[in-house]
Amino acid sequence: MALVLGAQPAAAQIITASAVAAAADQPASVEPAPEDSAEAIVVTGSRIARTGYDAPTPVNIVTEVELRAEPQANIGDYVNTLPAVQQSQTSSSNSGSLSNGQAGIATVNLRALGPARTLILIDGQRSVASSTVGLVDVQTVPQGLIKGVEVVTGGASSVYGSDAVSGVVNFILNRDYTGFKAEYEYSETTYGDVPNHLIRLTAGIPFASGRGKILLAGDYFKQTGVDTYDRDWQESGFFQIDNPAFVQGNGQPERFVGSGIGTYQFTPGGIVNTGPLTGSYFGTIGANGQATVNQFNYGPRRGQWMIGGDYLISRDGHLNTNSLAPAEERGNVFGRISYEVSSAFKPFFQFSWAGYSGQSFYQQTPSVGVTIQRDNAFLPTAFVNSMIAANVTSVSIGTSNVGLPVPGSDNKRYVYRYVAGADGDFEIGKQSWNWSGYYQVGLAKTNELLTNTFLNSRMTLAQDAVRAPDGNAAGIAAGTIVCRSTLTNPTNGCVPLNRIGVGGATPQGIAYVLNDGAQPQRFQSIRQDVAALNFTTNDLFDNWAGPVSFAFGGEYRRERVDGSVDPQFNSGWLYGNYLVTRGKFDVKEAYAEAVFPVYDGLDLNGAIRVTDYSTSGTVTTWKLGGTWQPIDDLKLRVTRSRDIRAPNLAELFTPGTARTNTVNVAQPGGGQRSDQFLEQTTGNLALKPEVALTWGAGVVATPTFLPGFAASVDYFDIKLSGAIGTISAQTITTLCIEQNRADICDFITFNGAVGASSPITSIRLVPFNFAALRTRGIDFEASYRTEVGTGNLTLRGVASHYITALTDNGIDVPVDLAGQNAGGGVPSWNYRLSANYDLEKWGFNVVGRGFSGGVYDNNFFECTSGCPLSTPASRTINDNGIAGQWYLDASITHRFTVKRSKAEVFLYVRNLLNSDPVLVGNGPTGNNTPAYPQTNRALYDVLGRVFRVGVRFEY
Repeated sequence: MALVLGAQPAAAQIITASAVAAAADQPASVEPAPEDSAEAIVVTGSRIARTGYDAPTPVNIVTEVELRAEPQANIGDYVNTLPAVQQSQTSSSNSGSLSNGQAGIATVNLRALGPARTLILIDGQRSVASSTVGLVDVQTVPQGLIKGVEVVTGGASSVYGSDAVSGVVNFILNRDYTGFKAEYEYSETTYGDVPNHLIRLTAGIPFASGRGKILLAGDYFKQTGVDTYDRDWQESGFFQIDNPAFVQGNGQPERFVGSGIGTYQFTPGGIVNTGPLTGSYFGTIGANGQATVNQFNYGPRRGQWMIGGDYLISRDGHLNTNSLAPAEERGNVFGRISYEVSSAFKPFFQFSWAGYSGQSFYQQTPSVGVTIQRDNAFLPTAFVNSMIAANVTSVSIGTSNVGLPVPGSDNKRYVYRYVAGADGDFEIGKQSWNWSGYYQVGLAKTNELLTNTFLNSRMTLAQDAVRAPDGNAAGIAAGTIVCRSTLTNPTNGCVPLNRIGVGGATPQGIAYVLNDGAQPQRFQSIRQDVAALNFTTNDLFDNWAGPVSFAFGGEYRRERVDGSVDPQFNSGWLYGNYLVTRGKFDVKEAYAEAVFPVYDGLDLNGAIRVTDYSTSGTVTTWKLGGTWQPIDDLKLRVTRSRDIRAPNLAELFTPGTARTNTVNVAQPGGGQRSDQFLEQTTGNLALKPEVALTWGAGVVATPTFLPGFAASVDYFDIKLSGAIGTISAQTITTLCIEQNRADICDFITFNGAVGASSPITSIRLVPFNFAALRTRGIDFEASYRTEVGTGNLTLRGVASHYITALTDNGIDVPVDLAGQNAGGGVPSWNYRLSANYDLEKWGFNVVGRGFSGGVYDNNFFECTSGCPLSTPASRTINDNGIAGQWYLDASITHRFTVKRSKAEVFLYVRNLLNSDPVLVGNGPTGNNTPAYPQTNRALYDVLGRVFRVGVRFEY
């Protein structure tokens, strides 16, 4: 992205972004404007300060003006509206990340290649991750001090280092700020929910005649969560399922998408799905203490899904139980002191603290395959008689556990950054040099606490409730309802729990299965030490075409993780089963970068970095690019780079985190069985860095005949080999059961012999360097600024077109995610159009943003009858289309003065038209699918219209 036009209330301002492939350890360079033009500010993130479009890799600049015109509770929410940013997770969208402790983390994901492949910098410096998977929570950035965001949309590992595969997001702090400013914001949706408050305070205090500066900043945010998806569009039962009417060769599509779909495997009070009493389900418990017994009306069914029938009954109590928005409280404190001893030595010390506390809920987790004996004390008498008549001694039921509280997480994170360093300018002969160096200690302390998850062993004991017989050895009064185990072990403390019907679970029984409040908890501590030293000159020597610029430096980094877990939380839980991740690695790096002019208008830019990892050895990254300006109005640029992402702490050292999940198991004759199992993820010390080769080429137009206009078009092509990943549990099951892959079956534990007839109890996921990714596309940007009346009008359009987003792991069928609007995909076209009109006292801003329609899967073949044979490489589906979406945002700002202070009030409305999300049929696997939103919340807005009002003061 080449040009950004920002608007200010007084002086006009044109901001151009120079593309770079090196880190920004110094503030962005500022070049004075000619007296007869608007104030031109040239921003670059390179160690070699360059102006205009002189570097070959595009950068997208978000200015402070734009941030103020579209105020967000979190800076990441703005960045995620940029077309180059796709599939980022927010603190609302990862509420299901229980066992890995990631719930509540907000990330930025460039090119949809994964947030771990986007390097996050704060003022050009790395920040410690907030989780062992290397995710930097952008909520930890001191937002009151942000004066802009640089988004490098291309590989940049040669000078930035590891993780800069898809690009870099650099949050730039205003280290020159002087004065005091305060801000208060309030927000809620048009439905009156998700209210939140935000306070920001910032102060810049000079001392010693301006040679010293103290910066202080803090912000506090609090949000009331919404624990369910209570929206009208969520009621239609819209899912993607394995078609019950499908038999290979009968012309029906294998997959079916539509409304009126639900599950049949569980009901709020329990249902019998096997044996002669199939379809019996238990309703509300009456005055006699027994549940009603009803007959379930099955619709056509396959796997875990059913079309029609009594789907409204089976989904009751489970639908919408995922959190719409978490309850959050977070704060940031930042302090910096600097002093100019001389122009060659300007030391500083910097400290920041970020705290986060958030609670969200995953789902009303269902249980299937629950064994209830005939002598269970809570079974209705009529049903017991039916069991006797059918000569049945036990039944297997499925229940959505509606009587139990919804499981979730209550996580806390604290991130500390201590940075000591210095920079300055000096001369050697005729050469002018800039240097910078710093040492940083980053600490992330996490308290991962689950809520409302039950201990499996206690649940097994509690649900097996009986009436004590006469003369029992435990001395319990005859007829008393007790746990069967208590009859032989009177002091085991078991409290019976009624899982039959709705309304029978007692607080005592619930407390017992929830381990009397002692819930899975893990404490983790991640530490990152970084030492870096950099030197830069713009006049190393003069060649025939001008001065040669040069930068070089080195960096040392150590990453380590440790923690503690009470052994009682290691295993046996529905969720959690926490183990401590322990490990460390060291990184030593050296780099050099140069800009070499060939002749007037043609420059070459090259960089190389050698990196040595203590875990995986030495790797080299490089970049070579050039810019050529054949005429004043046109500039061409091209770059080729080799970039890497090294395995993170979790991928290397995870000891075996576990969670409960489900898979569909194909049965002989074409049927399906759904198995609930324990999914375990472990690390792999044999992992190597991923390697990406990137091409970029573009053209920048700044026509002299149209002042204030600029446009750019840039092509990108990223090929990533040896990508680190795991095979999904469903893929492992399919390869083992349907393709008889013995090597894959080794990852599965069966309750019996290997094969479709034995239930799956656990599946192990291990990361490997086995996948290949390729992403190709084109970025477009155009902007125009002009005076209209007494104000300034700024128009800007940004778009990204994804041609290819191919994933090939050599096991699954290769998938092209470009144009897929279902989970994990990226729309073919993504765009953002803005118009800003600024007067002296008023500011108006309108933004239209959205993306094109797409498909569920590019490998699917759409048909409704007469379908060809369905294969894994070309599955048939009745409807493969998903509509795109367009959103309108708007803001109005009024500026005024109060005595000697500047002030402004604003109203910002996001999703002004209150557009509902397009329904997306999620499935066909996952027992959490009915509880989640029936759309792709990584793309579509689920909150609806959001109002944000605020007031700002500056002295």
